[in-house]
Amino acid sequence: MRIEHPRPTTPRPPENNHWQTLVSLAPWLWPKGELELRLRVVAAVLLLVCAKAANVLVPLAYARAVDALTPKGAEVVAVPIALVVGYGLLRMASATFGELRSAVFAKVQARAARRIAASVFNHLHALSMRYHMDRQTGGLSRVLERGTRGISFVLNFLLFNIIPTIVEIFLVAGILWGMFSFSFAGVTMVTIGGYIAFTLLFTNWRLRFRRTMNEMDQDANTKAIDSLLNYETVKYFGNEAHEARRYDESLTRYERAYVRSETTLNMLNAGQAAIIAVGLTLVMLLAARGVIGHTMTVGDFVLVNTYLIQLYMPLNILGFAYREIKQGLTDTESMFELLDEAQEVADAPDAVPLAAGPGALSFEDVRFGYRPDRVILKGVSFEVPPGKTMAIVGPTGAGKSTISRLLFRFYDVTGGRILVDGQDVRALTQTSLRHAIGVVPQDTVLFNDTIRYNIAYGRPGATEEEVVEAAKLAQVHDFVMRLPDGYRTMVGERGLKLSGGEKQRVAIARTILKNPRILILDEATSALDTRTEQEIQSALRGVSRNRTTLVIAHRLSTVVEADEIIVLQDGQIVERGSHGALIAADGLYAEMWRRQSEAVAAAEAAARAQAAADLDGTRVARAKQVAQE
Repeated sequence: MRIEHPRPTTPRPPENNHWQTLVSLAPWLWPKGELELRLRVVAAVLLLVCAKAANVLVPLAYARAVDALTPKGAEVVAVPIALVVGYGLLRMASATFGELRSAVFAKVQARAARRIAASVFNHLHALSMRYHMDRQTGGLSRVLERGTRGISFVLNFLLFNIIPTIVEIFLVAGILWGMFSFSFAGVTMVTIGGYIAFTLLFTNWRLRFRRTMNEMDQDANTKAIDSLLNYETVKYFGNEAHEARRYDESLTRYERAYVRSETTLNMLNAGQAAIIAVGLTLVMLLAARGVIGHTMTVGDFVLVNTYLIQLYMPLNILGFAYREIKQGLTDTESMFELLDEAQEVADAPDAVPLAAGPGALSFEDVRFGYRPDRVILKGVSFEVPPGKTMAIVGPTGAGKSTISRLLFRFYDVTGGRILVDGQDVRALTQTSLRHAIGVVPQDTVLFNDTIRYNIAYGRPGATEEEVVEAAKLAQVHDFVMRLPDGYRTMVGERGLKLSGGEKQRVAIARTILKNPRILILDEATSALDTRTEQEIQSALRGVSRNRTTLVIAHRLSTVVEADEIIVLQDGQIVERGSHGALIAADGLYAEMWRRQSEAVAAAEAAARAQAAADLDGTRVARAKQVAQE
């Protein structure tokens, strides 16, 4: 399911633009066409107002109760009880309204975070292969994780802590001014203003250390994931100590950034505490002078003290809240920047689904380069009739795999065009095009799930019978049934628990289940031994029957049955024809064939010699044993 997301109208500047991030976040909190969520937002605001109103009235009730205890007489019994009960009810109302507000808004907050994360995830899948080859998976996962968490921090602290606290500060200042004098309101506002200014300036200064800490954390996480994903390679070269050293170097940089961040945090907290202490002392001195001068009652003294303590509690976390909001906005901004990343390969505005057809394939003067100064294909043209097999061979770097990537629209051609059943692939929706193409790659990567899941990935929702039938056609069913857990067997990270041949059979099975009209075999057996290759080739012949097939191969023995073979060299077709015709032409293909045949013959001769040597060794050992007996 594709989730539409609001897009900012202007690109963000390199530096943090938190206001723009808030503007980008706003539409997610007021979603179109969702009356329930909008009503929840309105209800949450009303409950917030009620909670703050009750909170402001609490000190008044408390102060009047104190004053009522001063006179003697009957009213001392009746009036204070009513005021105390009112005080309790107001405190209960403030707490209840606050909890109701959080409960009502929880769904809005969770839905916004979920949809933003889903949109970023979908957008990442929509970005080109070039983008993902340039970025590291560990870093992207960290951006998603921190961004989603940042949204919760921003909404919780900004909407329900900072803004309401600021409103309450002005209300209290107004009450103090109206009831007593401007000096009370003035000292209160100057204290809080100084506190806020100090917090903003100091936090902005120390934000650089937090950013550095995040960068080092992301770098360490990326190195850890990259190393663990390449576990086998690390073991092959015995580089555990090297990997541990690289990881520890990243953690060391993180440690230094963390210490700087925490030290400056302690300095910030100390400064904030000093400002609040000075302000509280000044206001209480003013109130004490008023009581001594009989211009204020003891209840008024209590009122001022209660108001200030009541303000001090949210102010005590204001610095923390501000830091979390700043960090949350930074993390959210990083996630929104992923949404801003332009799609190199995007559907045209008038793109249409691929029409039904037999699967005819045509490359017309196709030109392409990964970079302007590195041209790969230089005017490649060929046609594959429906149901036929075309093989593409050539030296390493000739552009063979690039052809499959262009057909699948991982990249768009820079010249010429590619047609599927007479339709330019650039005029088609990518989803419909890719549904029509099946790929069996050289390096099959499986999900860390069951064999059944990996086969069913070719067509999610396929029945058990369809999965088993695809496995049988791929000649993997018997192997699976010999496993203790059968189709529920976990294949491990990237399929490491299966051999190369077993992984290829699973890949073939899921391609069979997909049932594409065009099949691409991209070096599908080049990493396998000769015996396994022959078994896989048998399965592939069954898959490619009656399908338009494009075989990209290094081993020429796998393409001898192709209807036509084209030979690429330096991005151009230098030969084409059947296997027999190309051998007879005695060109590049014939030379490659001779070299590979000689290599195979040499390998077989070496294997026979080794087998003979092993046999002779066994005979000698047996003769020695007989002689000893």
